Amino acid sequence: MSVITTRTALIEQGRWLTVQDCKRVLVVVHTVTFAQRLREVFGLLAADLRIQVVFTTAPHVFGNGVKEYLQELGIVAMPWEDALRTDFDLALAAGSRGVHELRTPVVRVSHGAGHIKLLTDTSLLAPGETRSPGMLSPQHLLHEGRVGPAAITYAHERDIAELARSCPEALPVAHVVGDPCVDRITAGMARREQYRGALGVAPGERLVTVASTWGPTSTFGRIDALLPHLLHQLPGAADRVALLVHPNVFAGHGAWQVRGWLAGCRGHGIALVPPEADWQAVLIASDVIIGDHGSLTAYGTLTDAALLLTPGPRREISAYSPAARLAATAPALLPAHPLADQLDYAVSQFTPGQYGEVAALLSSAPGDFHRRMRSVLYRLLGLGEPASPPVVPPLPLPGPLERWEAGASTWADTWADTWVDRRAVR
Repeated sequence: MSVITTRTALIEQGRWLTVQDCKRVLVVVHTVTFAQRLREVFGLLAADLRIQVVFTTAPHVFGNGVKEYLQELGIVAMPWEDALRTDFDLALAAGSRGVHELRTPVVRVSHGAGHIKLLTDTSLLAPGETRSPGMLSPQHLLHEGRVGPAAITYAHERDIAELARSCPEALPVAHVVGDPCVDRITAGMARREQYRGALGVAPGERLVTVASTWGPTSTFGRIDALLPHLLHQLPGAADRVALLVHPNVFAGHGAWQVRGWLAGCRGHGIALVPPEADWQAVLIASDVIIGDHGSLTAYGTLTDAALLLTPGPRREISAYSPAARLAATAPALLPAHPLADQLDYAVSQFTPGQYGEVAALLSSAPGDFHRRMRSVLYRLLGLGEPASPPVVPPLPLPGPLERWEAGASTWADTWADTWVDRRAVR
């Protein structure tokens, strides 16, 4: 994959580039979450010398950390203003903001485990209009009454049925391709013990993962209620704890602040997984997942972990989503009972495959995302596909949990500890 790394070469429309006559694909990255999903898509074009891939970062309220994430991949993004003035053969985006301004056909890529959260901005809804999840709503798919994307990809046939009710105008460009996270996690289960070893989870130890989406009704939004239980009732001698927090929490509050709020966890063996890390390996390695209505918890149904749900906003969740189905079947975490007892109960009641009905709602094309997604891209580019299956490398081994234990941000922790000491003196 050729990546344009200078503004001048791009503005000159490839005049100074060594590899010539390439189809030009623009990857529009709004947030770290979107970047992680798009990585599964633009990676399909990586080895094709007929294609030049270019990246840009579009303005977004949760855009903090995007440039750093891309730089870790060796990618330098072109300015958004230049991308708007430049012609491309195709663009890839997981978000909707600003993409209608591009001078190129756009492929909208679904992200997350199904379509969970309903539209929060109801000001654009017509009287009596039903709220739909973003990627199924006219507000996100239409611009000035017309379908914006050249193609929209979905994970499940149920999404198409829902789209027929919410935005039938988009049906001609809708494609069911499956879910890359479903495929990755399912394939990665064979390496579960390797992931546990890489994380430093010893035989006989129990890995408890706390998974949180973003927003005031998320687990992290109520972390003040859960944290005392984690600190004082876990971890026991055989418990390890990992916090998987949505990247939007870090982007919205800042990594320094998030780590500062969790500085009291230092010395308790609780690891805060950074937003850029590969969360799928942590889920696979887990024995128990304490989760909310977010995608991470839903993806947890693909693993061998017992689940325990924190309270969620029922009116804000799509009734047909995997999250809604899970909320109706998984045990609920109650603050009045000791956390350790509830974890033991959830484990004792869990049986492998218990949430198979929920997991089946995540993808109607399991194991086939990369092949289907590649076919959509090459058809829109007007190119024949490579004469070999898509190369999908396995999930990398994660680093040890000790590296991510609260306190990794030394300055924040020192400051927080000093502040606590001062208050104690007073």
